[in-house]
Amino acid sequence: MAYVWIIGALYFFFRWEKPQGKPEDTPELPSYPLVSILIPCFNEALHIRDTINFLAELKYPNYEIVAINDGSSDETGAILDALLNENPKLRVIHLSANQGKAVALRSGSLVANGEFLVCVDADALLDPNAVHWIMKQFLFGPRVGAVTGNPRTRSRSTLLGKIQMGEFSAIVGLIKRAQRIYGRVFTVSGVVSAFRKTALHRVGYWGQNFLTEDVDISWRLQLEHWDIRYEPHALCWILMPETLPGLLKQRLRWAIGGNEVILINLPHLFRWKSRRMWLVFFEHFCSVLWCLTLFVMVVLWALGFFYPVPEKYLVVSIIPTWPGVVLGLTCLLQFTISLILDSRYEQGSWRYYFIMIWYPLAYWAINWITTLVALPRVLLRNPERRGRWHTVDRGITEAET
Repeated sequence: MAYVWIIGALYFFFRWEKPQGKPEDTPELPSYPLVSILIPCFNEALHIRDTINFLAELKYPNYEIVAINDGSSDETGAILDALLNENPKLRVIHLSANQGKAVALRSGSLVANGEFLVCVDADALLDPNAVHWIMKQFLFGPRVGAVTGNPRTRSRSTLLGKIQMGEFSAIVGLIKRAQRIYGRVFTVSGVVSAFRKTALHRVGYWGQNFLTEDVDISWRLQLEHWDIRYEPHALCWILMPETLPGLLKQRLRWAIGGNEVILINLPHLFRWKSRRMWLVFFEHFCSVLWCLTLFVMVVLWALGFFYPVPEKYLVVSIIPTWPGVVLGLTCLLQFTISLILDSRYEQGSWRYYFIMIWYPLAYWAINWITTLVALPRVLLRNPERRGRWHTVDRGITEAET
């Protein structure tokens, strides 16, 4: 899969990405329709002011900001009301009780005046040119239902935080470029994504019962034959977990949510008209199969210490030898290609290259554990249970140090 991602990403880069220009450029558009920027908020008093202040610096000439306070118990609501006097483009919606991110986004989209919705998290800092690049995809693609941006981590105070910087380049960015060559993407980035309201209305907006509303809406749109584009020039700076418990909690939510969406949409994949989703599903299936296979190997390896396991089932060591060397070299090649592609968006990213040697050990182990835990929880989870907000690890910020 790594080589498929590398080849696909290189084709995407030279065919579409590089000819478009530099990320600091502001593309000329044939028109500038109204864009509504939605910010769902739940207990974001520490970050919401910075997020809205960054949005005030957007170069796009025609936009509004709609902040949805989803029953916050901290000072988020008061801060938003105070910001109304500072930013004439801002509108605020207060929900009396916490209903979850999907409901907050749905509420914001229903009162938004624009046909095009840009959704960002309440702790994200959107690049001033990002909306221009996003709208370029919509205006030149009438079948484009959504555009996913390019999230860049700004939580780099610990080893886990620094590794995540490489992950978003070598894994997230590379995969999204390659998946655009397949024709479909597994999911938009929930922290920075944009939607055509007509497309959302056709598919019934975001589902309320999924832990990952971004994966859900991505599959809804694409199974209804709306296109999703990846726009690497649409930069957004985000906070991510920097502690092991916070990272485990986040990845477990991702694993549960992703498998939920796969399970509920599995019957649709057997239709011929859904064939463009087959490669994306196969990629996810291989990942789950790898986790299950590794689990069996670990069990057989552990049993060998206590019971006489038949030779054909005996696992002498779970540490790979020469195949591990090939795998390690493949990882380094993948990181090299991805950092070359992303160096145009972030100078100095090469200083994290050798830190990435810890990625297979740290993150593959985390993804393996969370996938194994997620599978039974997905099968046993109440499908009517609504996805709620949860307090997450946002890394070590200046305000906390």
